Amino acid sequence: MKIVLPLLLIVFASCNSCKPLNVTVKNTIKQNATSCVSNGKCELKLTPNKNITFEKDKFGMSYPKITDGENTLLTYTFKRNVVKNTQDSHYTEIIYAVLPKTITEMSLTNAELSKVNLHFARLCFCKGETGYYPIENGSFKITKVDKKAIKIACSFTVKNIPQVISSFEEIVPIKSN
Repeated sequence: MKIVLPLLLIVFASCNSCKPLNVTVKNTIKQNATSCVSNGKCELKLTPNKNITFEKDKFGMSYPKITDGENTLLTYTFKRNVVKNTQDSHYTEIIYAVLPKTITEMSLTNAELSKVNLHFARLCFCKGETGYYPIENGSFKITKVDKKAIKIACSFTVKNIPQVISSFEEIVPIKSN
């Protein structure tokens, strides 16, 4: 028993995947998403040095304002395949999150989602059901997969707005600091 304990401590101390997640995105990371529904295309993008705020126009409708900043902007975009010979058949959903410059592991739920400014956009010819909405019910999690990748998982619902995408889970190749 005296020999086993020191050996276990050495194994855990030398384990690279045991180190905490500490990642800074230096260049835009853009990848096709694997967790997309079948009738469209999805993309995950991490853009460094950006911030997003949501402002209101004179009609009280929200719109995004992307500016330079110290954070990393996550966008997950779903674009439904266009129906041929059909006008106004475009349909897009976007999930936005503002991550800190140095990304660490996180697990947020419900009211905590405001910490990453989690928003849902529904953009379509859908009278009264299009726009930008804060996500207040769901979960958002970032975990370390290994020293070269992180997993981003999000699951959510938006009140009174139909949605195609209600969750995604993506592994993003990235270099740790």
